[in-house]
Formats: sequence, C-alpha cells, structure tokens
Amino acid sequence: MATVGQRGQSSPRELTRMGDRISFIYLERCVLHREDNAITAEDAHGVTHIPAATIGTLLLGPGVRVTHQAMSLLGDSGAGVVWVGEQGVRFYSGGRSLNRSSSLVEAQATKWANRRTRLEVAREMYRMRFPGEDPSALSRHELLGREGRRVKERYRREAERVGLEWHGRVYVPGDFSSGDPLNQAVTAAAQCMYGVAQTTVAALGCSPGLGFIHSGHELAFVLDIADLYKTEIALPVAFEVAAHSPDDVGSRTRRAVRDSINKVGLLKRCVEDIKHLLLSDGAVGSPESDGDIDRVLLQSDRGIELESGRNYADEVPW
Repeated sequence: MATVGQRGQSSPRELTRMGDRISFIYLERCVLHREDNAITAEDAHGVTHIPAATIGTLLLGPGVRVTHQAMSLLGDSGAGVVWVGEQGVRFYSGGRSLNRSSSLVEAQATKWANRRTRLEVAREMYRMRFPGEDPSALSRHELLGREGRRVKERYRREAERVGLEWHGRVYVPGDFSSGDPLNQAVTAAAQCMYGVAQTTVAALGCSPGLGFIHSGHELAFVLDIADLYKTEIALPVAFEVAAHSPDDVGSRTRRAVRDSINKVGLLKRCVEDIKHLLLSDGAVGSPESDGDIDRVLLQSDRGIELESGRNYADEVPW
C-alpha cells in the first residue's frame, strides 16, 4: 500500500458529485481502515468495504476507531465525517470541498453582505418551505412569526396523524434524555438533517457561518438549509417512529430518516436548492458552479480577472 505522501490528490472529475452520493452511513463499535480507494469497517462480524467516493456523510458512533489512512481517503474524497455519541446531540465534521471553484461562496458572500439581498434570500427560503404563500412584502420579524406558527401547526397535525399527544418541543442541548420519546425522535431526526446539510454546504465550498435566517453561529447557513426540509422529511419520520414504539427511538429514527433521504434524493435536491438561492439563473449549471474547473485567477481592476502563474511586471506600469 502506498503511503499518503506518494498518492496524488484526486481531480474534480474523479470525484463523485454530491448529489449522486449516499446521504449518510452510520457506524459504531468498529475499526475504520483503508484498502485501496475503499473504507473498511471491521467489527466482530467481519470486514465491510465502503467505496469512499460514494459517501456523503459518515456518522461515527460509540466505539469507533479510525486510522490515519482512512481519514486521508475520506478527506480526499470530500466526505463529511461526523462523530456522534449515544446521545447524538453533538457532532464534529471534517472533509474538504468537492467544489474547486469559489463562485458559490463568492455569490453567498455578496448576497449576505447586502441587507436587501439577504432578506430576499430569506424570503425565498420561506417560499420554498411553504409553497403557495407570498412573503415578498414581509419583514424579517413577520417572516419569523409566520414560520413559528406554521411549524407549531405542523407539530400538531403530525401528532394527530399518528395518534400521539404533543405537549410541545422540549429539548435541552447536550441532554438527549431530557425529552419524552417523541421529542427524542424529533431531536434525532433534526441532527441527521444537520449532518447532511453541513456536508452538502462544505462539499459545495460555501461558508457555513454566513446564514440568511440564522446568525451568530459557525453553522448558521447549515441551519438555514436543514430547515428547508425538516418539516417535510424529518418531522413525519420522527412522529411515525415514535408512534410505532418508544424503545430505541434514536437509532430507529436515524435509520428511517436515512431511508427517507435516499428515497427522495435529498442530496441532489439540496445541491440544486443552494445553487438556486445563491446564483443567478444564468450561472446555475455552469462549469464553474459545478466545480469541474480547477483553476486559480488573479483579481484586477474593474472586475477583470487574469490567469495566474504568469508574471505581469512588464505589462503593469509602476
């Protein structure tokens, strides 16, 4: 096996695009290593091979040990790596961007830096979450009020649908057991959505801290993106799992959310939605936005960009 230093870095075209990957895989009580371009998970039942380039997010539960070789492959593949405990309420993520172009993060920063365009993106996010409503004249405060009412109503409707009593959202950060089984299911489902959203944001090269609705947190934009799908995907699954049985609700919710995400093709949709929010219609689908171009440019005056790797001393007057 070649060492890390002997292997070349993968090019953009060699990597599987985010929208074509498996949403996430959860592992626990095993040793992760590397064999060629696959991750191997070894436990008491044997060795399982997982092609690294197909992984969106790898959730590592209790009892997992990871070798340096495995992490180097995951990083080169752009896979998100999330360590979760039995409580499942904290995670740490790694991996590098699959997108070698800065077009998305530049567009994000441009829209975020202007108060008017920042509000326009927030309104579009509301439109995507609640189709059929027109938030074009709403202020931020009005958006928050409407969103809060819609989510409360969704909790109530889901509880009625599955025949459970809902006494409100009870969640203490860092204490998974503080809520009843239904609240635990909601928390577990939400954490899965956060992990998938964070990996997608990172894979596209966006800034996780520049949010349009959330603010003040290193994952503000991740929370924005996760919220686009929580009421549609996470909540129905959480309520159904809790209604079936209160036992082992965390792991059962995680598996059910994974199946639902893969069924609806959420990763591809998430990629398309982020591009829709940040790019103009003409820029969506361009080679730069898809990350297939690996080049470095130099900024010049009046928005002109020049090729790098060249000395301009004889062309620029002193």
